[in-house]
Amino acid sequence: MTDYSALDAWIDQHFDEEVRFLQALVRVPTDTPPGNNAPHAERTAELLREFGYEAEKHAVPAAEVHAYGMESITNLIVRRPYGSGGRTIALNAHGDVVPPGEGWTRDPYGAEIVDGKIYGRATAVSKSDFASFTFAVRALEAVARPAHGAVELHFTYDEEFGGELGPGWLLEKGLTKPDLLIAAGFSYEVVTAHNGCLQMEVTVHGKMAHAAVPHTGVDALQGAVHILNALYAQNDEYKKVTSQVAGIKHPYLNVGRIEGGTNTNVVPGKVTFKLDRRMIPEENPVEVEATIRRVIEQAASERAGISVEIRRLLLANAMTPLAGNAPLVEALQKHAATVIGEPVPAVGTPLYTDVRLYVERGIPGVIYGAGPRTVLESHAKRADERLDLEDLRRATKVVARALSDLLAG
Repeated sequence: MTDYSALDAWIDQHFDEEVRFLQALVRVPTDTPPGNNAPHAERTAELLREFGYEAEKHAVPAAEVHAYGMESITNLIVRRPYGSGGRTIALNAHGDVVPPGEGWTRDPYGAEIVDGKIYGRATAVSKSDFASFTFAVRALEAVARPAHGAVELHFTYDEEFGGELGPGWLLEKGLTKPDLLIAAGFSYEVVTAHNGCLQMEVTVHGKMAHAAVPHTGVDALQGAVHILNALYAQNDEYKKVTSQVAGIKHPYLNVGRIEGGTNTNVVPGKVTFKLDRRMIPEENPVEVEATIRRVIEQAASERAGISVEIRRLLLANAMTPLAGNAPLVEALQKHAATVIGEPVPAVGTPLYTDVRLYVERGIPGVIYGAGPRTVLESHAKRADERLDLEDLRRATKVVARALSDLLAG
């Protein structure tokens, strides 16, 4: 029987080292875009080597990366085999992050520690789980090394763009086929389902003209406003559609970027905007996309001289639970309740993640890792992203304990 207290003690004894490991990872920027992430993979591999872990470096061909809109991707796999038979459990976290943006009160890449919290981009999502997963495996091997099965660390660099050149690429190339997956998440819930995401780019064409004689042109911005109003009106309809998955409410549409026009004294001839449509697990992505295209085209047809081009940027399917995820859920809930001191629910999340790429291939997966109770609390994708170091400590213990159970079973 596993001595869980010995696992906990090892993690406590090495926690300062774990924090330094996380600080080193945060201090190497991975802003995506532009997405020059190979240097971070090299640094991660170097740090892992100090623990006796050799990371396989799987560089995605430059042509594929550039066509995708990024600069470099090197995905890492660390394989830790323990003996014949048993399960192979993968632990996946992503190193790519959105750029820091405005409003920071601390260096986004300083990894500064203040009042028990570490500040910086990716401290919560998800370089923290590079640390929690690595040190959970180290604790397992130091204290309760399994006799069977294997663990793989998957550190990938394409979550912000959808994952196809991260886990998707590793799986497609046959470089890995684990039996179970734990992916980066937060400490106070085990996520078993998540939303899908459809992202589209819409280009509205009019006719450029001098602002002194606007009647000689067709204002693409006014056309875009009419289309946007039609799209935003859909959100009222989406609120009437309720998911049956705890933690997920209803679909939603957001327009996150708009650009266009030539100058203030010119009637804009072209405007482009990008939209993000979150899909609940019960929705059919094909029908969702068809409906959005129909709304856009109908609104455009109501404005003389306006035409549109619609391009799909991303289609990420929702994650639905596979029956085989029960051992993962049970082990993580059992140990989280003990370590944290309160029940940890199994829920869905309105986010979309790389986990779907494993689940689509029949690999049961859940989301669990180091983080607070909500995305809002973590400041993920906002200024002053931070992580409570005690959540890092707790998550590392929970994952180490769960791995011990899963590999003994």
